[in-house]
Amino acid sequence: MDDPGVLRVVIAEDNYLVREGLRRLLEDSGEIDVVACTGNATELIDAVRRFSPDAVLTDIRMPPGHHMEGIEAARAIRAAHPETGVVVLSQHADQSYALALFADGSAGLGYLLKDRIGDLEDLVHALREVRAGGSVIDPQIVDTLVRRRSAGAANPLSDLSPRELDVLREMAQGRTNAGIEQSLYLSSSTVEKHVNSIFTKLRLPATGVHRRVAAVLAFLQRNGNEASAEEDGQNHPLS
Repeated sequence: MDDPGVLRVVIAEDNYLVREGLRRLLEDSGEIDVVACTGNATELIDAVRRFSPDAVLTDIRMPPGHHMEGIEAARAIRAAHPETGVVVLSQHADQSYALALFADGSAGLGYLLKDRIGDLEDLVHALREVRAGGSVIDPQIVDTLVRRRSAGAANPLSDLSPRELDVLREMAQGRTNAGIEQSLYLSSSTVEKHVNSIFTKLRLPATGVHRRVAAVLAFLQRNGNEASAEEDGQNHPLS
């Protein structure tokens, strides 16, 4: 008889060493039974159909395209198997992946950066949370995703100055402070001042690259809303 306290998990990762490392890490916890390991999204979806796992741990980029196969599979799994939670792992702090993953809701989904999962306890916790229908998101982007889903909530980007928005646009293209200096012809101290001001106004107290991700997520949501409004205006012109 299966132990009800042990989660049955499917792993999807095209790199064999990483896949086996994750399997060993999870099984050594005594809380996870890895029922299948797969190397691509097609195999992942088939394994979920065959084994009905409690949760899935999947990389974002997998064969054949190494683009967003993991996210597409996650959304397909949640639609066809709502009892199965999915945690998506991203090697890079790419905010567009998070927006794509949570486009239709966050229930039963998790988005973690690979460099944030070294703590086994945190990883097992994430798998248990999505299995229960909850959502686990990299801590540095939680506030942004909550704000974008809050109807009528004030947009914190309205507090940014035009120059700060310029800097944020550069951050959205993945530029470092040095790259922003060159693009906007600003001094190092001026760029640093604007970047720190952006973080403060967006109420992002943490330090490091993940704080930049949260700021860029907010920027992308703002742009997406503006694009939708512009498209609606074109489709419904004033008479």
